[in-house]
Amino acid sequence: MEDTRRGGDRVSERELVLRSTRVVTPQGTRAASVSVQDGTIAAVLPYDAPALAGARVVDFGDDALLPGLVDTHVHVNDPGRTEWEGFWTATRAAAAGGITTLVDMPLNSLPPTTTTAHLDTKRAVARGKAHVDVGFWGGAIPGNVKDLRPLHDAGVFGFKCFLSPSGVDEFPAVDQEQLAAALGEIAGFGGLLIVHAEDPGHLDAAPVPHGPKYADFLASRPRISENAAIAGLIALAARLRARVHVLHLSSADALPLIAAAKREGVRLTVETCPHFLTLAAEEIPDGATEFKCCPPIREAGNQDALWAGLADGTIDCIVSDHSPSTADLKTADFGAAWGGISSLQLGLPAIWTAARARGHRLDDVVRWMATAPAALAGLDRKGAIEPGRDADFAVLAPEETFTVDPQALQHRNKITAYAGKTLHGVVRSTWLRGRQINDGTTLTEPTGELLQRPHGG
Repeated sequence: MEDTRRGGDRVSERELVLRSTRVVTPQGTRAASVSVQDGTIAAVLPYDAPALAGARVVDFGDDALLPGLVDTHVHVNDPGRTEWEGFWTATRAAAAGGITTLVDMPLNSLPPTTTTAHLDTKRAVARGKAHVDVGFWGGAIPGNVKDLRPLHDAGVFGFKCFLSPSGVDEFPAVDQEQLAAALGEIAGFGGLLIVHAEDPGHLDAAPVPHGPKYADFLASRPRISENAAIAGLIALAARLRARVHVLHLSSADALPLIAAAKREGVRLTVETCPHFLTLAAEEIPDGATEFKCCPPIREAGNQDALWAGLADGTIDCIVSDHSPSTADLKTADFGAAWGGISSLQLGLPAIWTAARARGHRLDDVVRWMATAPAALAGLDRKGAIEPGRDADFAVLAPEETFTVDPQALQHRNKITAYAGKTLHGVVRSTWLRGRQINDGTTLTEPTGELLQRPHGG
């Protein structure tokens, strides 16, 4: 086929212009036209800039054009626990929620992503099922230090470890000696360690979780367990000059030591999650284990402090920690129930609802949920509307509301802590490399790609 990209007035049949009065760019929100060629953003132009002859023009009016969100914390559970989730359903939920890239966690699948052979297995399962682009984290567990560099060379985006029990036997926690060995190896090749930071000693000393009362469960996961684990991780990262990332921060008490570490040049980033920013312990009914996660949803005052940490940059990003299970594992006993929040499709409206009420703008939400997660994983083609990036977009009606109906969700098990909540922000459509994959009611067949860490990243 003849390439007619810029021959006179002729254009590639793939050339596309997307217009909105509210395009969220790194320079701010403004009326603009976004020119797309061959799946890549070619230019961000004034709203009324004339399109080349033959270009397809789509005008979203006052609906906001955002970069596709990037969610770097998703438990797809495939293969091995596909009754919990799976690449087909998880990526459909992502696409429906304005997420165009996700990075899969290395555990809750069988096998876990702790060797290159296991990574190959996971990629083979994901291929052809991904509605959005998918990357993979590797796992750091006792005894697999020798596997870390090969996994890095094979393209994982970094390595996850647990400092306390993960909940599944095939992905054990590392002790302090094993943590130091893994982090030393990862630092040697310039990699990233992402850490579930709860100290096992403080957890062991806390009351054992049991029964239907949320307050009893909350007491079993005290803030000091997070604070102590993060303090130790900071000290080790400083000593080894290693790059580390704290997963799903729930204890706002840790913010001062995180801020101090950043000021001192420790290579530290931090995420939190929609459930910590929008749900509060005081509101959780007894027996409602759809709200159970580890670390836990804490009190409203703690939530206010987390928002302050986002506002001042101590917390870098917001990601889902989508960790679903089958309904039978969500028993009414907080001690026995599986811990995990299912929110992949709802993160954008949940955060926007809370953010707008606190005086934040869509620019802030995009920074927290697209630009910063992309930077964390080194996805330099994702996370922003600017030339050279992939033409991944979410179109949002920010003022519209909807009430969460679990049966309308795309993830496999229709369980969510957001059931019945009225949220601002309706995702009108989702676009992946210039192709619409979600029109608000229908999802296309899978066109997502399997991503690898950029060479040298």
